[in-house]
Amino acid sequence: MLAASQHQLAHSQTCFQARMQLKPPTRPKLYSGLVPQEEFDSNCDLIPGLPEDLAKICLALVPRTHFPVMGAVSKRWMSFLESKELIAVRKEVGKLEEWVYVLTPDAGAKGSHWEILECSGQKQSPLPRMPGLTKAGFGVVVIGGKLFVIAGYAADHGKDSVSDEVYQYDSCLNRWTELAKMNVARCDFACAEVNGVIYVAGGFGPNGESLSSVEVYDLEQTKWTLIEGLRRPRWGCFGCSFEGKLYVMGGRSSFTIGNSRFVDVYNPNNHAWDQSSARSSSASNGRTRGLWQSSTRADNSWQKVPVPLTGSSSTRFSFGVHEDKLLLFPLEEEPGYQTLMYDPAAPMGSEWCTSKLKPSGSCLCSVTIKA
Repeated sequence: MLAASQHQLAHSQTCFQARMQLKPPTRPKLYSGLVPQEEFDSNCDLIPGLPEDLAKICLALVPRTHFPVMGAVSKRWMSFLESKELIAVRKEVGKLEEWVYVLTPDAGAKGSHWEILECSGQKQSPLPRMPGLTKAGFGVVVIGGKLFVIAGYAADHGKDSVSDEVYQYDSCLNRWTELAKMNVARCDFACAEVNGVIYVAGGFGPNGESLSSVEVYDLEQTKWTLIEGLRRPRWGCFGCSFEGKLYVMGGRSSFTIGNSRFVDVYNPNNHAWDQSSARSSSASNGRTRGLWQSSTRADNSWQKVPVPLTGSSSTRFSFGVHEDKLLLFPLEEEPGYQTLMYDPAAPMGSEWCTSKLKPSGSCLCSVTIKA
């Protein structure tokens, strides 16, 4: 049985190399920019002469950097490489690669670009330019190897506007696609993925009004749908997913003075909002400046975690994640600064250290994609 499997794998590699040589890409590279979505012919084999399951494993074993070129080999390959099944197969065979993506300003601060940090010591190709106008106050969500950049605030030729545009970046094919527009244009809102669905809540509307509306994006139906809104307008807030529920925290509301201490919790099972409270505080001494908080579900309490000044004097950070550790990228670019890293599993007193991961400029936003 083992000999037969080895023979099939060797045969698949020969087929793979022959197919790449016989059918080189004849169209523009997929990562050259925005491309339309297509319907693909599913009647042909992935790799002639191989069972479908084995052919999928062969393609999934290839390093991720080769996927954009592989997608141009055939429509059938393209269909598999952009499917959710690719991620599932790569996970099953232990080939998922974790890359950290950061959004950083261009030279001269006239725009911004996404780049991949060197997580494994190997430089990756830069991302193609993100479509649309340069924005602030947008939202980002990652699902199944794809990055979603949602709405935001843009200024074009002196005209300010709040956007309803949504773009998707496929990390396997290295390309951007424009998705369906939102029902409500907004910026400075909360967003998160819960059970494979994208939720967007609150923010500012086109006329500067504070919003309580909430909408969801279903990847299967490829459309946005309005659901029950927040109990009060809320902006500048943060969203996250925990135990199958959406948590909206921080920010401000028209009905509170200063930052909000309330956490709005949405349960998709009964389509209803609930509320809990979180006490906020701050402290500073000679060695520590700035605090972030974590919640423990056992007693519904919050724990303050001091942030050391090692490598940076910044008090404003952008969060990132790598290998289940928290990364803190200073928002202000400082000569010689180092990225801070927090390991919640480390022994007490040694949770903090510095990381070699560092963007080319200040970090406006960071996401981690496993694919």
